[in-house]
Amino acid sequence: MRSLLGHYLIGLLTVLAVAIILSGAALAVDGDEMFADPAREARARDVGRQLRCLVCQNQSIFDSNSGLAKDLRVLVRTRMSEGDSDTEILAYIADRYGDYVLLQPRFSIRNAVLWAAPLLALLLGLALMVLYLKSRRSGRTDVALTESERETARKLLQEGRS
Repeated sequence: MRSLLGHYLIGLLTVLAVAIILSGAALAVDGDEMFADPAREARARDVGRQLRCLVCQNQSIFDSNSGLAKDLRVLVRTRMSEGDSDTEILAYIADRYGDYVLLQPRFSIRNAVLWAAPLLALLLGLALMVLYLKSRRSGRTDVALTESERETARKLLQEGRS
């Protein structure tokens, strides 16, 4: 009975710990920075989920509690209030903070190598594999056995069976 109670307590504490950890993102947005209109708020969140928190690295600004993320959320809403489109807002923030702020970076000459690197690595790997397979194939040559070599092989095989 006592061990069963212990298992339930451990399970309850685990569930509470997970709930506390996952609720951190829910507290990221303050009520005072939200739009009253649900459609505008949804649009602000869509734009904000495309922007990286520069402090937290791989979180969007709507999943982060950092001060910079809050400033960027306010900036998104300010630009929306000024009538900017989603593309204009993203371009404005990227021009100000660099392409790294975009969770899906845009293609440019500066980052073309990063976009092409996986394809180049795949092509290089395929080329090396083809060269390796060709070198293995060209190294093999079939040699015909003489009659005396065949007879010796037959004798060896028969001795191995008996």
